[in-house]
Amino acid sequence: MIDRRQVMRFRVQAQHLDRVEGTLGDTAVLDIGVQETGPDGGRWALANRGVEVVTLSAEDLILLWTARGAPHLYRRADAGRVAAAVEPFSDADAGKRIYDAAKPLKAAGIGILAALDEVAAQMRAVVTGPMVKGDVSGRLAEAMPEPYLRFCRPCDATHLYEMPFRLAAVRAGLELQLDTSPPVLRPSAELAKAVAPDERFDLIRAYLRLLGPATPKQVADYLDAPVKDVKARWPEDVVEVMVDGVAHSLLAADESALKSADTSTTRLLGPFDLFLQAKDRATLVPSTAHARELWPVLGRPGAVLVDGELVGTWRPRKSGRTFKVAVQPWQKLPATTRSTIVDQAERLAAYRAVPLAGVEFAA
Repeated sequence: MIDRRQVMRFRVQAQHLDRVEGTLGDTAVLDIGVQETGPDGGRWALANRGVEVVTLSAEDLILLWTARGAPHLYRRADAGRVAAAVEPFSDADAGKRIYDAAKPLKAAGIGILAALDEVAAQMRAVVTGPMVKGDVSGRLAEAMPEPYLRFCRPCDATHLYEMPFRLAAVRAGLELQLDTSPPVLRPSAELAKAVAPDERFDLIRAYLRLLGPATPKQVADYLDAPVKDVKARWPEDVVEVMVDGVAHSLLAADESALKSADTSTTRLLGPFDLFLQAKDRATLVPSTAHARELWPVLGRPGAVLVDGELVGTWRPRKSGRTFKVAVQPWQKLPATTRSTIVDQAERLAAYRAVPLAGVEFAA
């Protein structure tokens, strides 16, 4: 029998959150992708895993729309293998991943994978150099027929459904230019190279390795894929472990690490850090009230991780040249723990290249 505390500590170690130093090559979360959302996104996640991010550039990292249509960072050298790994498993899977955009395509008798290929072909023809997303969207709206399009009230314009646009970009060989808002797309030489799938970048295995133990439904929820497709590709080299009385799967090679996991570390996790993306949220945060605080519908805070447990949330408070970190603890924190949180706030301020004016702990 495994308890949730062991699971949490295993994930901290598997994701290198207890590491002081590391390189891009040995940072495991880059095998599944590091979400680049918000100012404390992908590169802060890498910094939290011991990577020196100051010197990283587009020669090292590539930004792609992949899992759930979100922007994720990967090693540029792995781009071809990543493209193979993020392909939908089937037409049904592709339909689930594009949400409401699938309905008009199905009504028109257009297969979802065929539709993504058509969107990719048009994108490839349009984007021959760096191009702002809005301009790409406008060109596609002129080229694509009605089943691909929708009227957008906020924009007061007709354009392509969002998810087919995002998921077709990698198929079209397009990457996102780092540090651009609105996003700029550009052709990627690395994505143009055909590379055979690699077990290391198998997203089901990667989930089990980094966010295990898990169930097929949890993996499917992470990928926005049908459970049937995930079950059909479930690894054979897994063992069943009981987590608080419920059966989960774990890669057999990780069984001993799960049972012996221990950690002593403090981190300020960004709102979309992989550690917080696990689909067994009750394991991460047993309290319903705390879960609502950590995962609101809009405006997610970051999470405070201490010795394998999430002990509160944090938010940046920036006004002009002043930068503070506001911490909302979920329990009374010892003075030593508060001190380690202040240390991490100093690291965050250095990462943001602003002086830290203080850390505010809510009562």
